Amino acid sequence: MTRRRLSDGRHGAALAIRVTPRASRNEIVEILPDDTIKIRLTAPPVDGKANEALVDFLAKVLGVAKSRIEIVAGQTGRDKLVTVMDMESAEAQALILQQISGAAA
Repeated sequence: MTRRRLSDGRHGAALAIRVTPRASRNEIVEILPDDTIKIRLTAPPVDGKANEALVDFLAKVLGVAKSRIEIVAGQTGRDKLVTVMDMESAEAQALILQQISGAAA
């Protein structure tokens, strides 16, 4: 049985994310087999800049305010658990897949 990492939390969608900092552009690369979302960011992993860039990027992709996005685990690592308040996982997944499809076009 496959463990799903994109799920509904108590207050919103919980997203497992793997970040690659210092990329050439901000983009969602793919969804890995374990449902972890692989994201590249231009920001360096210094002084929380990559975390700030992640919140900004996800807010733009998901169409929500930055205040509705919280990194709940993995603040200092590349693997993070992010909560998007007041959004169901199915809605978040649809928006993320749309972003991946748009980038491939």
